[in-house]
Amino acid sequence: MEMTLSRLGLTDMRAILTGTVLPIGILALIAMMVLPLPAILLDVFFVANILVSLLILMVAINTFRPLDFSSFPSLLLIATVLRLGLNVASTRIVLSRGHEGTDAAGQVIEAFGAFVISGNYAVGIFVFIILIIINLVVITRGAGRVSEVSARFTLDAMPGKQMAIDADLNAGVLTTEEAARRREEIANEADFYGAMDGASKFVKGDAVAALLILAVNIIGGLIIGLSQHDMNIGTAAEIYLMLSVGDGLVAQIPSLLLAIATAIIVTRVSSTQNMAAHIGRQVSISSAWIPVAGVMFLIGFVPGMPNFLFLIAASIAAAAAYFVQLSEQKTDVAQEEPEEEVEEKAPDQIELSDVTDNAPISVQIGYGLVEMVDEDAGGPLVNRITSIRKQVSKTLGFVVPPVRIRDDLSLKANQYRIRIGQTIVGEDEAFPNRKLAIPGENSQIQLDGQIVKDPTFGMDAIWIRNDQEAEAEANNYVVVAPEAVIATHLSSLLYKSASELIGQDDVQTLLDNLAQTNPNLVESVVPKIVPLHELTGILRLLLKERVPISDLRRILEALPPLSARNLSMEETAEALRPELASLLIQQVAPLNMPLPVITFDGELEHMLINMQRQSPDGELILDTELAQKLLESLTRVNEQLSAEGKQAVVVVSPVIRRSLARVIRQHIDDMVVIAFSELPETRKVDVVATIGGETDQTAV
Repeated sequence: MEMTLSRLGLTDMRAILTGTVLPIGILALIAMMVLPLPAILLDVFFVANILVSLLILMVAINTFRPLDFSSFPSLLLIATVLRLGLNVASTRIVLSRGHEGTDAAGQVIEAFGAFVISGNYAVGIFVFIILIIINLVVITRGAGRVSEVSARFTLDAMPGKQMAIDADLNAGVLTTEEAARRREEIANEADFYGAMDGASKFVKGDAVAALLILAVNIIGGLIIGLSQHDMNIGTAAEIYLMLSVGDGLVAQIPSLLLAIATAIIVTRVSSTQNMAAHIGRQVSISSAWIPVAGVMFLIGFVPGMPNFLFLIAASIAAAAAYFVQLSEQKTDVAQEEPEEEVEEKAPDQIELSDVTDNAPISVQIGYGLVEMVDEDAGGPLVNRITSIRKQVSKTLGFVVPPVRIRDDLSLKANQYRIRIGQTIVGEDEAFPNRKLAIPGENSQIQLDGQIVKDPTFGMDAIWIRNDQEAEAEANNYVVVAPEAVIATHLSSLLYKSASELIGQDDVQTLLDNLAQTNPNLVESVVPKIVPLHELTGILRLLLKERVPISDLRRILEALPPLSARNLSMEETAEALRPELASLLIQQVAPLNMPLPVITFDGELEHMLINMQRQSPDGELILDTELAQKLLESLTRVNEQLSAEGKQAVVVVSPVIRRSLARVIRQHIDDMVVIAFSELPETRKVDVVATIGGETDQTAV
């Protein structure tokens, strides 16, 4: 036995004991209701019942949050069953052996009965009834109502809390693990208050049962004493009333303790302090204690009152007010010290935090746009940006960093500026009390408003008043809210700047996530075959042309054979494109629709290939006239397709794809250029235009 204990740790022993004692204890409770118990064992169980009730009450007082005592409903059920089992066992002894004397049911019942009754049975019964009223009508009823309301409100608030967690997760405020933990806490909170709503019914039923058991013991004892044991009415009443009241009090006092514990738990507010410290901190207000001391002092001089007691109470209240005021003064001094330090700083001193902003993405707004981010005023911009960030992250395959929104007094009132790191990538104006109307093909009427260019697509647009929205929509204008204008502009810039938003830490996070499902793949490729910094560079090159990296497993599987060819990062990224092109193409056109394609005729493409081969460094260098005509043709086709709500891709030979994409991207940043080899075999293609050798546009 000693060897076995030495091999087991304390935790293992605790688990074994807990797992063994609880089932045995439940079976003992059931057996207690059926099998007769000796008086000495009944005394032990009654004392244990009081101990358990006191322990539960003390734990309830010292918890910081209701969920810290989440096992309370189960403990309440077990304690209630224990008490009812003891009631059944004690009733059996009282009715079967009560004629032997007041000590027949044990010393505990006799002591409680003699102490409360003190020779007057009516007083004992009334005291017991008062305890029942306090427990049943006041504490239990109030706790039950609070439990019911808390359960209802908690369930009603669950969707809002879940949405708040999703918003914080999308904004980068929470990690995935923290979000999962908070969701679990919300679910546990709903389960807890639901269980407490039902557990409070146990307390109420227990109080009612105690009253009925008292009546059964008194009436049954008198009947048995008079009919079976030939006792006179006085002797029978003396014995059975003492035993019945003692039995009821022994059970009712733990019941009252548990009812108080239930009320404390359901009325407890989550805090970083226990109940005593929480209440003490909130009642420590000198402005409350001083009037109390004054009123008690005045009552102390009223004739006929117990003046001495009221004056003592006034002195205690005055002392409390004095010490509380000292504590408040210390707290005020502690809070003012940092402010004094700030004021003492030299006016010409500049801190590093004053001139640096390490936010990877930031939106600076003028004071006229502040209301769009004011959540108290219902500002919609933050939610819009959160939604955009989530969508871009899902599309590109990595978590886009949080967007910092701040006001900037150097900007015009309605101006906003978007920065990636320290680089300004976009700026324009938006009007919070207006809407942007973009004309459609059949828009014949010129609306009254401020004529501008749409910041995202460069299309003609008009900022109109809100009351002109119906007129604009009736004339085929597309009406866009100001927050949507800014969010769409930001979305476009995030796609264009995706390669600048991902770093080695982000790539490592992606690898760690993939390692949960493909640990061997990650371990065999990074860093054994491809170092982390090279993988980051390859992913940046892919993102630069909007190729999603969401399928990281496929990328890692394709890297080992490519690494054996000693390719550069640009060549490796180019070689990976056929594996990932389908992810890019599905963003351009849905799977059930043909892919709009722009091609070059054979003569032009052959000429471009020869020009690249003749270049000393292998890059495509176009003369000014040819480049201008080529870009004009592509721009014209792109604008026509954009007006139709389509986006085309340029399909060229793999030999010139990378060089031609670099040239086109400098002028048409949203144009996608792919190679013939990157087109999926199962995807239907619709050639919407062919650019000829003279750069004329031929629709097909």
